Amino acid sequence: MVTFGKKLKERSIQEWQGYYINYKLMKKKVKQYSRQLEGGNLERRHVLKDFSRMLDNQIEKIALFMLEQQGLLSSRLRRLRESHDALEEQPDISLVSNLKEEYRAVGQDLLKLLFFVEMNAIGIRKILKKFDKRLGYRFTNYYVKTRANHPYSELQQVFRHVGLGAVVGAVSRNLHELQNNQGSYLSIYDQPVLPLQDPVVDSIRAAVDRLTRSTNFLNFMAKHALIMQEELPSPQDEEGEEEDGRYHFMSLLLNLVNTFLYMVNTYIIVPTADDYSMSLGAAATVCGVVIGAMAVAQLFSSVYFSAWSNRSYFKPLIFSSIVLFIGNLLYALAFDLNSIAVLLVGRLFCGFGSARAVNRRYISDCVPLKIRMQASAGFVSASALGMACGPALAGLLQVRFKIYKVTFNQDTLPGWVMAIAWLMYLVWLAISFREPALQPEEIPKISEESNNSVQDVNLEKGIKQPLLITAEEIEEQAEDECDGSEEAVEDSRAPANSIVAAYRLLTPSVKVQLLIYFMLKYAMEILLSESSVITTYYFGWSTSSVAIFLFCLGLTVLPVNLVVGSYISNMFEDRQILLVSEIMVCVGILLSFHVVVPYTVPQYVCSGLIMFVSAEVLEGVNLSLLSRVMSSRLSRGTYNGGLLSTEAGTIARVIADATITVAGYLGRDMLLNVTLLPSLVICVLSIVATCFTYNSMY
Repeated sequence: MVTFGKKLKERSIQEWQGYYINYKLMKKKVKQYSRQLEGGNLERRHVLKDFSRMLDNQIEKIALFMLEQQGLLSSRLRRLRESHDALEEQPDISLVSNLKEEYRAVGQDLLKLLFFVEMNAIGIRKILKKFDKRLGYRFTNYYVKTRANHPYSELQQVFRHVGLGAVVGAVSRNLHELQNNQGSYLSIYDQPVLPLQDPVVDSIRAAVDRLTRSTNFLNFMAKHALIMQEELPSPQDEEGEEEDGRYHFMSLLLNLVNTFLYMVNTYIIVPTADDYSMSLGAAATVCGVVIGAMAVAQLFSSVYFSAWSNRSYFKPLIFSSIVLFIGNLLYALAFDLNSIAVLLVGRLFCGFGSARAVNRRYISDCVPLKIRMQASAGFVSASALGMACGPALAGLLQVRFKIYKVTFNQDTLPGWVMAIAWLMYLVWLAISFREPALQPEEIPKISEESNNSVQDVNLEKGIKQPLLITAEEIEEQAEDECDGSEEAVEDSRAPANSIVAAYRLLTPSVKVQLLIYFMLKYAMEILLSESSVITTYYFGWSTSSVAIFLFCLGLTVLPVNLVVGSYISNMFEDRQILLVSEIMVCVGILLSFHVVVPYTVPQYVCSGLIMFVSAEVLEGVNLSLLSRVMSSRLSRGTYNGGLLSTEAGTIARVIADATITVAGYLGRDMLLNVTLLPSLVICVLSIVATCFTYNSMY
């Protein structure tokens, strides 16, 4: 991982060099404070006063330079406005063209100023967090609260980019007016989403989007997908992405449809799996194995699809569609063949067709940065919609008829419907998908001595690391421990080349978060997979009733993420939301136990809703944090962070489904409590691990 100090040096604008935050000086000062406090040569009060004064001076320097540059841009825009007004009275095509170029020149200078602000904003955040970490203070909260809302705040100029919005608006509006739309009365204010085909304005919008650091629904959902992106993209990176032609909208849409169909395929059988098992002569609780067979196969398919996506995206998707078509066909034919083995093989084939690793990889590798957040949010939304539509579709397929001795009923129709859906998707894929040109990975040349040095650094790094640190803190650790070593920086860019190497890159905090992910997936799988058996035994629910219940649970996913991403995450810290969500999952599990006779519908529905909604909140926050804490070496390659999280969740689902089947041998009356007990134990362990690691931070 490239340290921030090096990024600042490489990407700073040379003529503005003296106006950037003096990050190197501030970092040295923090180290000096640390040594002096350890030696007892300095009082804490003096440190806080001196550091506050230094940082105030740095921010004042940045803010005043910003105001000066804004003033220069405003003066140029005022003169251009006068020329624009004169041109409206006496139109001249050649002068219009010249005026547009002058506005674009202002836009280019504005873009430089936006990158200047972005680099300084990140530098301020980093040095504050470094100060807290090295000296053990909670100085950041105090500093931001006292400066941000003060009427004379200079910090607002940097973090809220006050005044820049007006300059952005002036450039955008005037370029829009000068486009070939004479006779139109629409402006950017009448129709804000009106597309302006101008690369300068597009670049400015992308820079403003990155600069706006307040949490919103889209970036929360994007992190939910665990599709990581670099924090500091350069303008050259963005332009390169536009020019290389890798992005294709229809190909992205096909990936999202693949995600949606796979989630439908996963959950469409849940309401009828117990009935299907019984019709083939097996126990109702064998539904756990039937549902879990898909997850077992996914453990292996995630790895080979992730490796395959290094070379192609189109071929894995074609293979996935064919395998899923065959799997659903076998699932549907198992009824007439009266074979539980064919049923299980069909589900295994469906699992072997899981191309979610390819879908994630396409978004992270081929979608431009400016729309990657929306694409990532679309990935999560497609998954949530598929999860809700699967059971709902099963509830609609309550018919029975035969065609040439082939039976179509509530058990087999999910297989037939999904087989047809995958066949149609396969045709669409073959016609519309465009294979992007794969870019070769750069493999840096590293000496053996340097490699050994970095391994020592990584070993020390893994001894103790607090939970819920940010990606910025990981960079700071690299700065402190590697002492700016060029070799260490280059080695840290190489992706993990095996599952063992990927596991070694996991810090204790990441392992705890993967444990949390394992726990919530286990609890959710227990709730969903045994719902048909439990509700039939206790309440006598029909397949339609079970389908409606699961459909309603699935519908909560997007609204819950909307509330958390747009509101709750702005009011509370992520670690607080994480811990409260874990506790609420535990409460939902406790309320689900059958300890009072009789077991009622309100108790089951309310406890299930608490557990499911809390688990959804927990999943979003946990993956959001995980995407920031994961090593940069796990952001690409075959053995990436997305693969590790997928494997952790899939293993949890496999164990949960196996637990249901094994517990079924004890009888249906024991099934609920026996399957909930492991969920409770794992949940308590995850809460203890979170609290222990959280306390180690302070």
